[in-house]
Amino acid sequence: MARCPCAIDTSPHRKTMKPGNPMTQQFRHQPAMATLAAVIALLAAPVAHAQTKMQPGLWEHTVTVKDNGEMAAAMQAMQARLANLPAAQRKQMEQMMGQQGIAIAPGAGGATSIRTCMTQAQIDMNDMPQRDRNCSHQAVQRSGNTLKTTFSCTGNPPSSGESEVTVLSPTAYTGKSVITTAVTGKPERTAMDQKGKWLSADCGSIKPVGAPKK
Repeated sequence: MARCPCAIDTSPHRKTMKPGNPMTQQFRHQPAMATLAAVIALLAAPVAHAQTKMQPGLWEHTVTVKDNGEMAAAMQAMQARLANLPAAQRKQMEQMMGQQGIAIAPGAGGATSIRTCMTQAQIDMNDMPQRDRNCSHQAVQRSGNTLKTTFSCTGNPPSSGESEVTVLSPTAYTGKSVITTAVTGKPERTAMDQKGKWLSADCGSIKPVGAPKK
């Protein structure tokens, strides 16, 4: 079982955020953040298990919620809150996320755009280093360049799900996922479409997952 790069730390040992910290607002949208962490978990699958070697560098993953209006609204509200932060706080947020190995931004049509950095060494090892010890994913079926995986995260709230990803080339993939998490103690099912594309060999300010923090 391979560990996933869940860049949102949902572990019970994470640091408590002060009210003035821009990350505090982020955790007010826990269901959306849990779903987002689950999505980031699933992004590891093409790297960890695909037969086609992915291109190293900066990748953009676009995720669209299909059939869950409440979750789509929660994620859009979270994005709007982040976008409306004062410039200094938004820059601090972007730096913090970049150090964790991701960048998140609104995409077209209500989608969420997530950028991650993958190194050649990670691709050669067919694995991505873990970011959240509470998450894991596993390949359950492979047919050519199409891969089915399952995952689980034991954070707060816990989440689990499955995905089917088709690697189109070393620079592109498409997929669909179903994620189950808890909203006010009730199971919440979210279906998503996802696609990924390679952007450049230079990751800029986004650090590879697992890179030492400065």
